[in-house]
Amino acid sequence: MSTRRPSERIVVVAASAGGVAALRRLFAGLAADFDWPLVVVLHIAGDNIDSLLEVLGVDSALPVIEARHGARPLPGTIHVAPSGYHLLIEDEHSFALSVDPRVRFARPSADVLFSSAADACGERVIGIVLTGTNDDGARGLADIRRHGGLGFVQDPREAEEAAMPRAAIERAGADAVLTIDELARRLLMEFRQ
Repeated sequence: MSTRRPSERIVVVAASAGGVAALRRLFAGLAADFDWPLVVVLHIAGDNIDSLLEVLGVDSALPVIEARHGARPLPGTIHVAPSGYHLLIEDEHSFALSVDPRVRFARPSADVLFSSAADACGERVIGIVLTGTNDDGARGLADIRRHGGLGFVQDPREAEEAAMPRAAIERAGADAVLTIDELARRLLMEFRQ
């Protein structure tokens, strides 16, 4: 029997093309008592983070905020990487923002977030790769699974753009390949165990 408390987990999520709709659906499926922090990298151009946060929060029972350098992930909160910055989780479990070069043509990069989360939080990480047109997230999801965390991938047949989920499955494997609705249910199941 597991003695893991719900607040000890962290969920990292990556999306690219088609990601806004996928994220909204995922967040809508999470209950208000879901108290694990969620940290999101979304490949989207532009600097209007406030509009993005508002759109992502429309159907969510959880607050959606911008991740800030030096802040700690808050329970029951969705943290979104600001456009133009890599988002990392450091050993002291706080956020760091970086303007290091793009990875897989992206900044923020899912690989950067996922790998840093794996290093900082080990088996407590759940990584999720959603719709997208490149392969960002595949290497990072492999790191999460190598550290004992869980890796979930959106079913490529459901994804608006299947390249990112397919790359994650091919290069990292997955503990589960699920539709968005199934992903939300699986997170809730993990949370309530």
